[in-house]
Amino acid sequence: MTLANGRPYLAIPGPSVMPDRVLAAMHRAAPNIYEGKLPEMVETLWPDLRALAGTTQNVALYIANGHGVWEAANMNLFARGDRALVLATGRFGIAWAESVQALGVAVDVLDFGKSNPVDFDRVEAALRADAGYKAVLCTHVDTASTVKTDVTRLRAVMDAVGHSALLAVDAIASFGCDEFHMDASGVDVLVAASQKGLMVPPGIGFVWFSEKARNRCRKSDLRTPYWDWTPRADAAEFWQYWAGTAPTHHLFGLRESLDMLAEETLPAVWNRHAVLARAVWAAFDAWGAGNPDIALNVADAANRGHSVTAARFGAPHATRLREWTEHKAGVTLGIGLGMAAPTDPAYHGFLRVAHMGHVNAHMTLGALAVMEAGMVSLGIPHGAGALAAAARVVGAAA
Repeated sequence: MTLANGRPYLAIPGPSVMPDRVLAAMHRAAPNIYEGKLPEMVETLWPDLRALAGTTQNVALYIANGHGVWEAANMNLFARGDRALVLATGRFGIAWAESVQALGVAVDVLDFGKSNPVDFDRVEAALRADAGYKAVLCTHVDTASTVKTDVTRLRAVMDAVGHSALLAVDAIASFGCDEFHMDASGVDVLVAASQKGLMVPPGIGFVWFSEKARNRCRKSDLRTPYWDWTPRADAAEFWQYWAGTAPTHHLFGLRESLDMLAEETLPAVWNRHAVLARAVWAAFDAWGAGNPDIALNVADAANRGHSVTAARFGAPHATRLREWTEHKAGVTLGIGLGMAAPTDPAYHGFLRVAHMGHVNAHMTLGALAVMEAGMVSLGIPHGAGALAAAARVVGAAA
């Protein structure tokens, strides 16, 4: 028997749950792409996107997913012969380094593993040893490991060393979920995408860049006309924002999602994600008290992102639980991406629970209850009191 019939819940770290309001905004006939409502509406996006990033500077939109905006940032940042320092706290940090390296840029990677935050002493030593880096790249929250980087502290280290490198940050997993202030944190280039905290289908990528980055990168010789951020940020004609036809329906959805975030207010959005994250963590702490194989991937809560939680269950229980929750109860959990190769039996010991975007208390508490039901059904040992612990977190915050 299955109890999965009804509205499913996709608790993976993107694409996230799409609000009915966003779906309704997108459900329309194709608009005039030359004049009228679409260009007029798009002009309202720019100030809201700047405010959401905490910047007064430049923003460029691309018809792309997260990997696409990595490439957009890379091709504008670097020229042949440049060098980059990448701080990797999980699979997505490594992947961004690989995408830079594939363009012929020399890359040094400081790899802090799959569960650990950035070691700022190692960063300082690397910067003092080499003044030639054009940019330092890091993930704010690595989507795979869910490790969060203290970007403000990273900038302070760079300033203390007196290094001239630009600071580029991937906020794809955290944007609209974790507190972030681009200008106040001294970030020069920020990338994000539409399919997570912004609650819009995959397909729009964002690159915010400072005037310092624009000036330092004028001679970057890797960019092609499509990826060039200058006409997108300074478009004289509407088509230049997209280097062609606009992603029309995504833009209507984006306008609605930005309205929803503004109505809730950004501090409330950040607080909601923080509370739901702590509820998930409380549940895992209780489950792990009865089974040491169950544990959060990141030991210190201060180093965890608020949009998604990575955990281990011990192989093969994570895969068994994911299959049970999806097929028996209608809740889809995320795979343990990057924690082990899919061909390695250990791969089946990891999973992720997303709590990003259009998610509320009953969705998160419901997902946790389904997970516990799955553990009971499958005979996976676990500690008691997880649901009560999660409920106390939510109840105390409400």
